[in-house]
Amino acid sequence: LIAARMKRGAFIVLEGLDRSGKTTQAKKLAEWFTSRGEKVHLMRFPDRDEPFGKVIDAYLKKEIELASPQAVHLAFSLNRWQKADEIRSLISSGTNIVCDRYCYSGVAYSIASGLDEKWVKCADMGLPQPDVVLRFDVDAHVAASRGGFGDERLESSDLQKRVLIEMKKLADESWKVVNANDSVERVHNQVVSFISSLDLSPQMDSIGLL
Repeated sequence: LIAARMKRGAFIVLEGLDRSGKTTQAKKLAEWFTSRGEKVHLMRFPDRDEPFGKVIDAYLKKEIELASPQAVHLAFSLNRWQKADEIRSLISSGTNIVCDRYCYSGVAYSIASGLDEKWVKCADMGLPQPDVVLRFDVDAHVAASRGGFGDERLESSDLQKRVLIEMKKLADESWKVVNANDSVERVHNQVVSFISSLDLSPQMDSIGLL
């Protein structure tokens, strides 16, 4: 007899420029899972409540300075590593994770800021690998026109343009592009369409690593 296996959860990451609508859509996707009776956990990086996240929060709000761009990158990476075991545990227990930003933002921002690509990527090697990454594609001028843009340290139009270039280079076959210039409901429909077609069967028993 073959023992019945619990279906593991999906690890879904939403990436994109600041003010591209990721946070709104992450919440709506979590609500969609709940409406279907599926377990879901909403996660966001940086996690500003975690110890390293408090440092990041102060840095982004320009309340403190960090010694170097390398120190900034490692602070963000440590923030993700603090949640790695929780991510694995939730997925293994059958809970879907909807994650607003992940390591790809960290890599893209750091490379756009001038750090070495190989060094940057090494810090996240071994973290849980998402099943799908949804990249929210929004015109830079649209993002800049949305409320709150520019309030934090990394929200400059020039940097955002460089980040977008680097983020596109990171894409592989697991990435899907969402037109984030559209209305909230139309963007949500795009997201649901991608997630509904997600097939985890080839990797049901395993959680990949970066």
